[in-house]
Amino acid sequence: MKKILLIEDDADLYALLKYNLEKEGFSLAGLQTGEGALALCRHVRPDLILLDIMLPDSDGLDICKGIRKDPELASTPVIFLTARASETDRIVGLELGANDYVVKPFFVRELIARIKLQLRGAMHTQPALARTLTAGELELNLASRQARRNGTPLSLTATEFRLLEFMMSRPGVVFSREQLLDSVWGQDRAITDRAVDVYVLRLRQKVEDDPANPVLIHSVRGFGYTFEPRRAMAAV
Repeated sequence: MKKILLIEDDADLYALLKYNLEKEGFSLAGLQTGEGALALCRHVRPDLILLDIMLPDSDGLDICKGIRKDPELASTPVIFLTARASETDRIVGLELGANDYVVKPFFVRELIARIKLQLRGAMHTQPALARTLTAGELELNLASRQARRNGTPLSLTATEFRLLEFMMSRPGVVFSREQLLDSVWGQDRAITDRAVDVYVLRLRQKVEDDPANPVLIHSVRGFGYTFEPRRAMAAV
């Protein structure tokens, strides 16, 4: 049974989600305040976290930062639940490490579909491919789903890992944003191609010495991205 942790201050919405998620077969724990949220995450070790941004005593964005900095929680999918609907808010949320961003009000069935999509991605491990991809100081262990750079573990989200794995296993191949969305997020994704740029930026910040002048993940003018160590490409 998959464990969902819900941090949501609206009592009615909390009760509604609890009922529907448990009916769907999930185990649910949670809080209606931000205080103690990180401690509860560490205790429960959920498979996915639903996180309200505007909490009465905390900022959900700060909680997400804490999750991504914790080695034991860093790869846990996080879906923001929020009334903030602007594109800027969405981009900020993704840049801070959220896997998805759901604007209130929303349909519960749609949220459940997005949860299942994230959990499918987190479960996407293939023991038969128990090998390691390497590129200079970067090492990706496909069995343990761990990334290291110069021997130091990297805190990658599940989606960041899948994106890096997909590109790194196909060096030199140029992918459009649409191709990356289809291959990494799936056909039933609920995000736009703008999200690809956000995730690539986040990956560069974690795997490149100088993200502004990448030597691993390159932009290809007017098309998309490629993973090709030491080859300079034209900027978008």
